[in-house]
Amino acid sequence: MEKVCKEREHLKRGNFFAFEGIDGSGKSTQVRMLAERLKQRGICCYATMEPTDSPIGSLIHQIMTGRIKTDNRVIAGLFAADRLDHLLNEVDGILNRINEGTAVITDRYYFSSYAYHSVDMSMEWVIKANEQSSAILRPTVNIFIDVTPEVAMERIARNRFHQELFEKKSRLVKVRENYMKAFRLLEKEEKVVIIDGNQSQEQIADEIWKIVKEYFE
Repeated sequence: MEKVCKEREHLKRGNFFAFEGIDGSGKSTQVRMLAERLKQRGICCYATMEPTDSPIGSLIHQIMTGRIKTDNRVIAGLFAADRLDHLLNEVDGILNRINEGTAVITDRYYFSSYAYHSVDMSMEWVIKANEQSSAILRPTVNIFIDVTPEVAMERIARNRFHQELFEKKSRLVKVRENYMKAFRLLEKEEKVVIIDGNQSQEQIADEIWKIVKEYFE
């Protein structure tokens, strides 16, 4: 996605904001709205997402849309690999951007793996599989947009031409429970803010801005 800068503080690391939520939570919209807000204030920012458009990420997209079939353990491993490449890629890796002073906003990071993949395997295993990513870079803030699975499914049905692999109500119920479990398990290591996603887009964006703006004052 687009990166814009008016000025960049070369001596200061950029902030890193990870947006989380079940499918249909509206987080992708909020990523765009926050990026636009930062741009309007001349803050150098970069918006990105997982899975990425890298070769590994492209393979994941094919699996998620049903074009390739594989085991859930393979999917979990691919997400962990895609995440590492997302961080360390020499061309457009997150870590390089953070180190050069850019604020990075990502649509999903490792809490998504903790929540989604631990439906099929132990959360401890998933956390272990992603420990290199958490050791390399933890978000400044994990922003979780919370909606009920019922609301999420209504939004998915209204806005998507097809459903992806994980977009089933029964699964989203478990995913939301796993998010909460992961937040409790890692409350000492991670900063997590939970936002009520049942509000209007503008109200949600304003709540997020109240949290984010503190890191630029």
